[in-house]
Amino acid sequence: MKNILLSILLLNILSWDINGQSIKPIYPIPSSKQLNWQALEYYGFVHFNMNTFTNVEWGEGKEDPRLFNPSALDCAQWVRIAKAAGMKGLILTAKHHDGFALYPSKYTEHSVKKSPWKQGKGDVVRELANACKKQGLKLGIYLSPWDRFHPAYGTESYNQVYANMQKELLTQYGPIFEFWYDGANGEGPNGKKQVYDWKLFHSVVNKYQPQAVQFSDNGPDIRWVGNERGYSYETMWSPINKDEIYPGYPKFDDYRNGQEQGSHWVAPEVDVSLRPGWYYHPDQDSKVKSPDSLMRIYVASVGRNANLLINIPVDTRGLIHPNDSAALMGLRDLMKEGLKSRLKVSDKFMASSSVHGHPVQLIKDGSVSSFWAALQKDIHPTIQWNTMDARLANAVLLQEPIALGQRVKRFVITITDDSNQIEKLTGFTIGNKRIIPFKARKIKSIQVDFLDARGQVLLSNFDVLNITSTRNESLYH
Repeated sequence: MKNILLSILLLNILSWDINGQSIKPIYPIPSSKQLNWQALEYYGFVHFNMNTFTNVEWGEGKEDPRLFNPSALDCAQWVRIAKAAGMKGLILTAKHHDGFALYPSKYTEHSVKKSPWKQGKGDVVRELANACKKQGLKLGIYLSPWDRFHPAYGTESYNQVYANMQKELLTQYGPIFEFWYDGANGEGPNGKKQVYDWKLFHSVVNKYQPQAVQFSDNGPDIRWVGNERGYSYETMWSPINKDEIYPGYPKFDDYRNGQEQGSHWVAPEVDVSLRPGWYYHPDQDSKVKSPDSLMRIYVASVGRNANLLINIPVDTRGLIHPNDSAALMGLRDLMKEGLKSRLKVSDKFMASSSVHGHPVQLIKDGSVSSFWAALQKDIHPTIQWNTMDARLANAVLLQEPIALGQRVKRFVITITDDSNQIEKLTGFTIGNKRIIPFKARKIKSIQVDFLDARGQVLLSNFDVLNITSTRNESLYH
């Protein structure tokens, strides 16, 4: 139903013609499933597989399946913690580079069916799918194309093996919201590398789960941000020339900011782990990221036109460690308070111009489907927020109605505090969401000057925030 409503909304937006002034999209624009994905903003990765039990990051494919034997696996616990933390879904490593599958696949002998866990009758994917369905979280799948175990790897027939495994995962476990590829491509057991048939792989997902977005370096639907440290970039375009790159592309840094004139809409996803490693290692129990550092990551990812994927390394028991859970609960508390709007009904908004039917007052309603539109002839429009009672704040939030494309190229924010001190901050792109932090103080006025854009400037939301640390101190000094 949500997909249908978003599609209807998209069609309505694209057909708006207010008093003879058509508000036209600037291409490329996101599909309905890309809009659905972008609205999630924040969800979880679960790295749990053979590597958990061998205490390594990348296995070799020679591991004895009997090593996989969690003593207290509880996927319902994973989902409870993820949901309590505010996550909207979980993506599971169904098969990593070593080739060990967490479900009883018909297309590999290296899987849970050869492990002592539940006498070879277990299925981690099934247990997580059931837990997600019961508690209302979305399920995603990571399936590494690299396979250091499978004897067919490095031959043309392996592509069909991988496609068959995709089909199993896409047809047996209910709706999948994201299918996650990995760009790693090393040698298999026969010493050969695989030439991946990406066209085949993408077609399998589109056939069996057409509503799912697919992730890789170049999409086709969403893309890697270019680092694993938890941040997007000051300039971040969702458009990109995706046909020029491929998973594992050696010069990906040239494309990490997206491209203003990109041919396709492929928005970025930021992936980062709670710990230094992606898999659980006992010696990292004291190295879990703090709630404060995770809040900074949120601002530098979701707040820079990306979605945030936080990895949770599940331990050898098959449980989320208390330290990881505590960090996520701390992040939840900081988000709950720090992302709370500081606007009041009495606040005043002004704009240099407005299209009839799209007044500037719409930027305070919190909706992504309504927006302020500057007149087309107003090539350097401005908006201004004023309040009679200055209030403590340290961040400005801006959003564009991305269903009509990404537009803003450069803007300046002018902040006036209660002692009439002025600070100017320059930004370069907005997109789905932009959070611009500054030194905390009492603010009475904020003006945004849009200096350059790809077309008519539109803004769906403006907000003022006060993001603090676990010690109730400003995260931004």
